[in-house]
Amino acid sequence: MKAILLVIISWSVITGWAAMASVPPDTRGAAQCKALESVDFSGIQEAPTQVTQANLVELSGEVPAHCQVEGYVTPNVGFNLLLPLSNWNGKFLERGCGGDCGSSTTSDALSQCSDPLRHGYACIISDMGHKGWGGLWAYNNLQTQIDFGYRGAHVTALAGKAITEHYYSKAPRYAYFTGCSTGGRQALVEAQRFPWDFDGIVAGAPWINDSDSTMQYVWNDVVLSNKDGKPLLNRTDLELVHEAALSKCDMDDGVKDGIIGNPLACNFDPGKLVCKAEKNSRCITRAQADAVKKVYAGPTSSDGKKLYTGGSPIGSELAWVDVSLSNGNAWAIPYFRYEVIPAAGPNWQESDFDFDRDYKRFGDGVQESLLNAANPDLRKFNSGSGKLILFQGGMDSDVVPANTIDYYQTVEKTMGGRAATQEFFRLFIVPGMKHCGGGDGAFAIDYLSYLENWVERGQAPDLMLGSHVEAPIIRFPLSRNDRILFSRPVYPYPIRAFYKGTGDPNDASSFRPDEP
Repeated sequence: MKAILLVIISWSVITGWAAMASVPPDTRGAAQCKALESVDFSGIQEAPTQVTQANLVELSGEVPAHCQVEGYVTPNVGFNLLLPLSNWNGKFLERGCGGDCGSSTTSDALSQCSDPLRHGYACIISDMGHKGWGGLWAYNNLQTQIDFGYRGAHVTALAGKAITEHYYSKAPRYAYFTGCSTGGRQALVEAQRFPWDFDGIVAGAPWINDSDSTMQYVWNDVVLSNKDGKPLLNRTDLELVHEAALSKCDMDDGVKDGIIGNPLACNFDPGKLVCKAEKNSRCITRAQADAVKKVYAGPTSSDGKKLYTGGSPIGSELAWVDVSLSNGNAWAIPYFRYEVIPAAGPNWQESDFDFDRDYKRFGDGVQESLLNAANPDLRKFNSGSGKLILFQGGMDSDVVPANTIDYYQTVEKTMGGRAATQEFFRLFIVPGMKHCGGGDGAFAIDYLSYLENWVERGQAPDLMLGSHVEAPIIRFPLSRNDRILFSRPVYPYPIRAFYKGTGDPNDASSFRPDEP
């Protein structure tokens, strides 16, 4: 699902922590923290703010002592800001949220900000203007849709930076934003609509076009079901398809490693698995094969018109079990019921979606204009010296790689070509990675470290080191406790990693760049 990550990736920094030493130690206590409650922040331009409580939190384990500040930007964008009591590194970090957002509790703040806090960041999260999940918050409520669509992340940045400046008596030297999924969309919205909010942005697996992307969810559910609404394929069937796809394309990176390096170039035909006679355990029916093809292709109308940039990538079949073989998608149903204006209402079901007609209504809805993050014109962001890293899992069946690549290619055309674009914006496709993390690939990458080096030192990321780890919580730099199984270089799109033919295939140094 769009909002749930099995692996929590902390956005700390491998290099650059030494910069903290340039900031004189500044230890603050409970009085300075508590005093924030009485400060009038209502004059913050565009973001009138009220601090509701500010409390000193003592050192606990690896979480350093900090001032925890809760409040809201009028009318109802809640935030939680953590300010280190000592050794502030002079930087501000906003973390994006996933799914519907809707929460900015203390536990949320600690899960998102404890590691950045440990390294000196002032770190903030937001609920994006509402409480709770399930979409009902958006039903006929334009203000919450505006806040969720584009305003929430912006005013959170304004409020957070103002409070940080007041607390430390100096403005942050650098401001960064990192987010994945909905947080990835927030990241792109910031670069497109508010290009001066942040010096550097990491956008992961972004929902660039929410209505189109949610339609893809509905498409998968519909085509993978029979006329009675029952799944056409079970886990065993999808395991067979997945094994056959790997057999066809696993070696596309020069090594057999259980990962398809470039799914969009994989010429796999599930029709080859159709039973010759009566079905047995090592074949599928024609109807099942056709359903798989439709998922790969993405939504189309009855006359074959392509409605989306692509479908779930070849190699992602096992992820369909939990997302698309259930009784309706937990994201798509509330989205079309409540979050689209005019909303379909509480009785809408996925089977009600008309692929010959309903997609035409997206452009008429207010929600599309609020949630669309597809503007390729990044001239203002570039003119302010902003840097943008966009990453995408190659095995992501939630936000499909084809759509992210399409956006990047459109930016290249708009911004004057690849060389001009990569001066400030680079896309990284991580083979074998699922939505925002996890999967069979080298998904553990310290994006924020690479972004810092680009923004603060002019070191553009020509290569990122990815690792496949078994640790439930990942903190950078990685250690032996993270159980690193293998590593891979990840290059800026369209360059891919290719095995040299010699050396340990589990070591990133055994791979070279290859441009298809």
